[in-house]
Amino acid sequence: MSMGPMGAMRGGGVPPQKSKNLRATLHRLLGRLRPERTKLVTAFALGVTSVAFMVSGPEILGNATNVLFNGLIGMRLKPGTTKAQAIALLRSEGHSQIASMIAGMKLTPGIGVNIDDLGLVLGLAALVYLFGAAFSYFQGFTMAGLTQRVMSDLRRDVEAKLSRLPLRYFDSHPHGDVLSRVTNDIDNLTTTIQQGLSQLLTSVLTIIGVMGMMFWISPLLAAVCIITIPLALVVTLFIARRSQVQFGAQWSQTGTLNGLVEETHTGHELVQVFGRSEATIEEFARQNKRLYDASFKAQFLSGIIQPSMQFIANINYVSIAVLGGYRVASGLLSLGAVTAFIQYSRQFTMPITQIASQMNMLQSGFASAERVFEFLDADEEAPDLPAVLEAGPHAHGPGSVTLDHVFFSYEPDEPLIEDFTLDVAPGQTIAIVGPTGAGKTTIVNLLVRFYEIERGRILLNGVDYRDLSRDEVRSAFGMVLQDTWMFAGTIHDNIAYGRPGATEGEVVEAAKAAHVDSFVRTLPDGYATVLDEDASNLSAGQKQLLTIARAFLANQSILILDEATSNVDTRTEVLIQEAMARLREGRTSFVIAHRLSTIREADTIIVMDHGRIIEQGSHATLMTNRNLYYSLYESQFTEATA
Repeated sequence: MSMGPMGAMRGGGVPPQKSKNLRATLHRLLGRLRPERTKLVTAFALGVTSVAFMVSGPEILGNATNVLFNGLIGMRLKPGTTKAQAIALLRSEGHSQIASMIAGMKLTPGIGVNIDDLGLVLGLAALVYLFGAAFSYFQGFTMAGLTQRVMSDLRRDVEAKLSRLPLRYFDSHPHGDVLSRVTNDIDNLTTTIQQGLSQLLTSVLTIIGVMGMMFWISPLLAAVCIITIPLALVVTLFIARRSQVQFGAQWSQTGTLNGLVEETHTGHELVQVFGRSEATIEEFARQNKRLYDASFKAQFLSGIIQPSMQFIANINYVSIAVLGGYRVASGLLSLGAVTAFIQYSRQFTMPITQIASQMNMLQSGFASAERVFEFLDADEEAPDLPAVLEAGPHAHGPGSVTLDHVFFSYEPDEPLIEDFTLDVAPGQTIAIVGPTGAGKTTIVNLLVRFYEIERGRILLNGVDYRDLSRDEVRSAFGMVLQDTWMFAGTIHDNIAYGRPGATEGEVVEAAKAAHVDSFVRTLPDGYATVLDEDASNLSAGQKQLLTIARAFLANQSILILDEATSNVDTRTEVLIQEAMARLREGRTSFVIAHRLSTIREADTIIVMDHGRIIEQGSHATLMTNRNLYYSLYESQFTEATA
């Protein structure tokens, strides 16, 4: 189900886009890692040490191969002769190739494998690999702690950003996409840094170490290996550039799909009532297909990197085996050196292959990082002026509010509130009525400073809003909205949310004042009853009563009641009206209501239309004037008695 601007956004999906600035994203990631540079250096040192041990392993095992091979060949030579005599004998018998090979070997004719030497070499190899594994473990431990600290700081910054974003941001972005950025994308980035960065560090060090060992063993064979590097880079970059586009589309489409699911789940009852289940399923199928297409392309393109690299590695392996075998037969290299070199060639191509196979993770992580940084770069509420912060909080006054020639619009070319002026004395009850779209809720948003006015002034207890911090303005207001909001927790906790630190008795008194206590006592766990996020174990009216109890407990000097009794039955509404009458004593109240019968006792009724005050006065006065208010009231009265 897609309706309105948000529905249009979700319905159209997010077109695949290439990463806007990969270099800038990488720079910001490195900036995040900078406070952990000591740990990074430690991880680097551990990685160097681990790779040094691991790289020396094949050379040691090559020596073991030489001990075995020399012993096996030595056993076949005539005992009692010298090596030179054995070589001369072979040449005289026409075995020059074998003689050349033996000339490059360390052996004694007639003597077999030296078990002591072999055991010593194998023991050294085991010790080297054990130390290499241990240092690799400590490197992984260091990187895990480093990553989690960096991501913990990032989550903290994201949470702080959420509190600084204006309401305009949430009005213009799907909730599912916002949640995807602050949860899925951060989790994906965590995996990328912890696994991808560590793998990248190890792979680069391995390439350097292995390359050094290969040149030390045989510059010719090393040159053959190095020839494959440009080919591997070309293949990797060619594929990676194309898959990066699809990874960006994949995560964008994930956010879009999450937004649709969140919207559909929240409005599940509405979907069922209007028979939109099939349309919703079809819309989900379209969005899911877009996500499938983007994910398939991204995973397929990144997935073919590894087999492509493996093909290049196999070509390299065959070349080394043929050339190395020829040099062993020619006596230019020992068999152990060639076997060690073959292991090095595998170790050389393996990190390149690993880097290539990690490209999907790295690209996916960069796409997620870019989305998170876009969120962190979103325009925030203008900060409170330094002079306001230095002045400190003002003492809360009795609750006078003045709107002086206020102008406001959501869109620059579509004015909504124009030249709005209102003066509310402490303790007055102001009812705001008018047709849909008249600007009633917008006035509330301006009063609690969810939006900043364009022109004019708003004064709280005679002090201009611009001379007050937002927290100070909002702390003066208690609110009960038409849309109830509960969080996962007990009924007691949901009521106490209105005033942290409230005692048990104060919570119960607020509940009694809002007529909550009577139905809470009937629940098996009473005030300890646990609510889920939707409070599905309570009726709509009961949830509304809980929000009213929360406002009772907050005990602020100004109340805003936006259709506060819309979800309660007639009898409960009467009780709520009585309780609110007591609550409003000595407090300023703004009441937005469509049921005009509920605001007849208001001190002043303001009738709005198209952002302007067109009528103002008591119920009796407005009925006598027989203008818009009279028409609205009579239409409701007629409907009620029809």
